[in-house]
Amino acid sequence: MRPPHVRHNVVALGADYALFMVALAFVSPTTILPAFAAWLGAPNIVIGAIPAVMTLGWFLPCLFAAPHTEGLTRKLPFLVRWTVWERVPFLLLAAAAYWLAERSPGATLAVLLAMLLAVTGVGGLLMPAWMDLIGRAIPVTMRGRFFAVSSVAASLLGLGASAATADVLASHRPAVAYALCFVCGFVCLIVSFVALVLVREPLAAAARPREPLGAYLRRMPALLRDDRNLAWYLVARSLAAVGAAGTAFYTVYALHAWRLPASAAGIFTALLLCGTIAGTIVLGWLADRAGHRIVLLAGVAASVVGNVIALAATSPATFGVAFALAGVQTASITVSGLNVLLEFAPVTEAQPTYLGLGNTLLAPIAFVAPLAAGLLADAAGFSAVFAITALGGTAGMLLLALRVRDPRATRALAAGSRA
Repeated sequence: MRPPHVRHNVVALGADYALFMVALAFVSPTTILPAFAAWLGAPNIVIGAIPAVMTLGWFLPCLFAAPHTEGLTRKLPFLVRWTVWERVPFLLLAAAAYWLAERSPGATLAVLLAMLLAVTGVGGLLMPAWMDLIGRAIPVTMRGRFFAVSSVAASLLGLGASAATADVLASHRPAVAYALCFVCGFVCLIVSFVALVLVREPLAAAARPREPLGAYLRRMPALLRDDRNLAWYLVARSLAAVGAAGTAFYTVYALHAWRLPASAAGIFTALLLCGTIAGTIVLGWLADRAGHRIVLLAGVAASVVGNVIALAATSPATFGVAFALAGVQTASITVSGLNVLLEFAPVTEAQPTYLGLGNTLLAPIAFVAPLAAGLLADAAGFSAVFAITALGGTAGMLLLALRVRDPRATRALAAGSRA
C-alpha cells in the first residue's frame, strides 16, 4: 500500500538529506578535512583517523540504538530532539579554526577528532530511526531514485560550494578560510533541520515491546547463522571498506606530490562531486530496476580502479580521475548502502535491527582500515597504501559477485514459488 503524503515527504526528506550532503561539501572528509589536518601538521595516522573516527561514529552505535528505535511508535520526535547535536559541533569547529588553530594546532586537531566523533556518534544512534522513517514514508520502488535525485541535487549545489571553497582557500589565510568553510557547512545543516521538522510521519504499526539490550544482542549470532546471504554480504562490504581506505589520502598525496596550493582541495572536491552526480544518476535508476547488489558492485569496482589510477598517475590531471571514481563509489553507498539492508529485513518491523547489525558489524574494519593505511603510508609510502587497498577492494568485489544474492530478487523468487 502506498504511504500517505508521499510527495510532501519526498520533498522534505530529500531537502533534509541533500542539504546535509551540501554541508559535507564545505566540510568534505575526503578533501577539506584532510587538507585542514595537514595544514595543522598532522601525521598520516591522524589524517587516516578522520574517516576512521567518522565511520566508527556512524556505524558502531546503530545496533545498540535499534531496540530502542523498534520500541518507538513515532520516530520523528526522537530524531528532532537529538539531531541538533549532529549540527552544532560544526560551529564549534569553526571557532577552533579561527581562534585556536594558529596558536595551538595540536589542540585544534583534538577538537577536530572529538567533534567528528560527536557528530557521527549521534548520527549513528539516529540512523536506524531515520532509515525506518524513510522505509515507511517512501515506497521501495522509489527509494533508489529518491536517494539518487537528492544526491544529484546536493552534488550540483555542492559544485557551487566547492567553487566557493576553492576561492575562499585561495584568498584568505588558512585559519580564516577553514573557519568560513565550517560556518557555511553549519548554515546548511540548520536549513536541513528545518526540512526534517516539516516531515509528515506515517502512522506506524504498533511498536514492538522493548527488549532488554542483553537479550536483544544475544539474538544476533543466530540471525547471522540463519541468514547466510546477509553474512556473506557483510564480509564483502568489510573487504570493500579496506578498498575505500585509500581515498582518505588522495588529497594529501596529490598536494605533496605535485606541490599544489591549498585551493586545489576545492578543485578535487568538484571532481569528487562530478563523479557523485554521474554515479547517482545512473546508479539510482539501476537500483530501482535491477536491485542494490549490482550498484554496490559498480561502486567497489570504481574504488579499485581509482586506487590503481592513484598508484600509476603521473600528473594532477590523471590523478583527478581517481577523485571522480571516488565520487562514483560514494554514490553507490549513498544509493544502496543502507537501502539494501532494508531489503534484507524479512518484515518492516525488523528494519532497524538489520540496519543496526549491518552498520555495527562493519564498524571495526572500517575504523581500523584507515588507521592501518596511515601507519602504512608513514612506513612504506602512499604507493603501498594504494596497492593494498586495491587488492582489498578486488577481494570484496569478487565476493559480492560470487557469493551474495540480491535480497530483492531472492524475495521475489520466494514469493513466486509460494504462489
